[in-house]
Amino acid sequence: MSTVPKGRFVWYDLMTTDQEKAIDFYSEVVGWTTEDWPNAPQRYAMWKPAAGGMIGGSVQFPPDQASLHPHWLGYIATPNVDDTVAQTTKLGGKVVKPADDIPTVGRSAVLADPQGAIFGVFTPEGDAPGHEGTADIGEVSWHELYTTDYEAAFKFYSQLFGWEKGQSMDMGPMGIYQIFTRNGRDIGGMMNKPDPSMPSGWTYYFRVPDINDVVNRIKASGGQVVNGPMEVPGGDIIVNAADPQGGFFAVHQVKASQPAA
Repeated sequence: MSTVPKGRFVWYDLMTTDQEKAIDFYSEVVGWTTEDWPNAPQRYAMWKPAAGGMIGGSVQFPPDQASLHPHWLGYIATPNVDDTVAQTTKLGGKVVKPADDIPTVGRSAVLADPQGAIFGVFTPEGDAPGHEGTADIGEVSWHELYTTDYEAAFKFYSQLFGWEKGQSMDMGPMGIYQIFTRNGRDIGGMMNKPDPSMPSGWTYYFRVPDINDVVNRIKASGGQVVNGPMEVPGGDIIVNAADPQGGFFAVHQVKASQPAA
């Protein structure tokens, strides 16, 4: 019997206005290939890193939703989607898409936290996608939440998924950056958004081998570098970017190992 990895992000969907162009962009920038889900009512192309396995998928907004802004949606594993939906509403969150079954795959729902950030929850029918430990090249290596109240947001997610507080860093005028952990391992951070007009939301960081090469690929493929390259505490390097359709994402290069003395 499989064990559900409660609180682990297990899947990432790109909701976009031009699926074909988005597939071309991310394949070039992050190095993914795709594989279509068979018998889907509309094309659902799954992302496959070079290391193997699937990490998510892409879907095009239907014509009646074409005005929506492209975005990434991360799904977090939970032992029981319906219980998590009920707990979310009890804690002040909202249901964006009610719980529904995906035949032979599992059950999922899309929710919003009390500050308005959207996330998904998923209970797999068998083994959950992904793995424990360090992200491989092409996988998601960090999860970042910009919100109106990071302390309230952390309390909400910790009650839902058991996340714990890690190190907190004073970012000066930008405020506190609170790292959160799962099973003793740092998996992301959250902070109050610097611009009140921007919506609360999650950003997902894809691990790449050479961030300067990726920056060139982003620009050459019609994307936009929003911030970086920037070194973060510990020596890793990050870039925040937007794809050609306007979907925000980030890339992350791990600090090179120092040779032994």
